Amino acid sequence: MNRFKQLTEATRFMIIALCATLVLASCDKKENEEPLIIVANGTTGDLTWKITDDGTLIISGTGAMSDYITTPGMPWNNYRSEITTVVIEEGATYIGQNAFDNCSSLTSVTIPNSVTFIGEGAFNGCSNLTTVNFNAVNCTSMGGLGHRMGTSYVFSAFEDCSKLTTVNIGNEVKTIPAYAFFGCSGLAEVTIPNSVTFIGSYAFYSCSGLTEVTIPNSVTFIGNYAFYGCNGLTEVIIPNSVTEIGNAAFSDCNGLMAISADAANNSFSSDNGVLFNNAKTVLVVYPTGKTGAYTIPNSVISIGNWGFYGCNSLTEVTIPNSVTSIG
Repeated sequence: MNRFKQLTEATRFMIIALCATLVLASCDKKENEEPLIIVANGTTGDLTWKITDDGTLIISGTGAMSDYITTPGMPWNNYRSEITTVVIEEGATYIGQNAFDNCSSLTSVTIPNSVTFIGEGAFNGCSNLTTVNFNAVNCTSMGGLGHRMGTSYVFSAFEDCSKLTTVNIGNEVKTIPAYAFFGCSGLAEVTIPNSVTFIGSYAFYSCSGLTEVTIPNSVTFIGNYAFYGCNGLTEVIIPNSVTEIGNAAFSDCNGLMAISADAANNSFSSDNGVLFNNAKTVLVVYPTGKTGAYTIPNSVISIGNWGFYGCNSLTEVTIPNSVTSIG
């Protein structure tokens, strides 16, 4: 028994010694890991900001950022070319105009649930931005119409972000705001979660590289020009939840061959890839990519606004006597 007891105590000693060695090794490893260094910090509106030496700009606090009418006005202007990641933490409600304009090394942005408005040109010219993690639940706008040298012009949050290929929309997001990804030609695929009910006007306008979009059975509204000029789209399915589609929402999509409405939809119907109202009395939109001749059904009494806009491959249209109104 004494020998067994001695062996047990020796074993225990070895285990304790081994654990101590592992702890010391862990401490040495932590000591060898250099902590991130804050290279600059300050305030922007109601919020604070800091830049760490790995190129991350972190915006913290509760409330709104400031607007920056001119690019040099932003407090991190001297570090724009070094910023690779922007993390806007929960609590921020507004991202200011031109806030991250021409941050040429920026590759990734995270937008939190709390943001309700993003100013014009917030990420304008971020030429290497590839990924946006969009979690803003009820953001209402990400740009707008303005004037530049006397000419009407659209100012969007991600203007000239041609390398933006990935947009991760959070599963609590309810609204895809107007002008959200206007002109993001590199965007190839978007998955819209089934929390979204509203797709704003111009949301994906001229996203010419977009080849696939799934509209979930939660969306009720698709705004004017929402997918205008999305030349890579070949088919769009309108789920039964959609009750309103704005003017030119799918116009000038040169590759679009079919717009199909779910059979259970009470507002819209489709026939041979052409979208009508449910009663087939109004032709809503003819897919731009369809070719050849087309005869409008005798049930149609009205052709909607922009119904045949951009249908350059359409060779002939037969309009029945039943049609009394052409938009």
